[in-house]
Amino acid sequence: MTRQSSPRGDTRKNTYTDLGAIPGEALRISEKSRKIARREIGNETPEDRIRQRCSIAVGDLAMAGLLRFAHDPVAAGLSALGRSAPLIADIRMVQVGIQKRGHGSRVICALDHAGKAHAEGITRTRAGILALRDEIDGAIVVIGNAPSALLSLCDLIEEGCRPALVVGTPVGFVNAAESKERLRSLPVPSITNVGTRGGTPVAVAAINEIITMFAENHPDR
Repeated sequence: MTRQSSPRGDTRKNTYTDLGAIPGEALRISEKSRKIARREIGNETPEDRIRQRCSIAVGDLAMAGLLRFAHDPVAAGLSALGRSAPLIADIRMVQVGIQKRGHGSRVICALDHAGKAHAEGITRTRAGILALRDEIDGAIVVIGNAPSALLSLCDLIEEGCRPALVVGTPVGFVNAAESKERLRSLPVPSITNVGTRGGTPVAVAAINEIITMFAENHPDR
């Protein structure tokens, strides 16, 4: 842990590890936000930690009640990070937002693999996910923006691909709620939210909290 990282702690108690907060004002804000979320949401399980962080990310405690956890996603994510499995993001904002400290995984952006999107008349994120088919098995896929990317991922899962974990929280009025509902019906570990809300902040918060948990138990990473 570098000097610019916050001190390690246990969020089940009264301290909080924020790998991105520099000691000082940023860390004080982070700790105060977590204290509020802990009090209002509860603090009994790893899923509560994710509910807290996602609520802080959007400034709305209602987000906690919208989150859904299927097939033990926290354990699946921690195991994948232990293998340094790649993290695949749908868009650049998600890629940039994912913490780079505390783990040894590559963070890949689907947009970098979307060369044929224009010719095929599909979205760039959909094309990128399809192009990364061979990378998806065993990977953590984080989709915070594009329902089309999540729908394509669901297609691949139905064809036999098995990501270690999918964080799927795309936002919007077209296919966002439907894509998340479809993901929840599939036999893969997932974190989603109900309805049209969501977005990059929710997806990044969810995966970053899992990375934080992993870093707490692997101080050498």
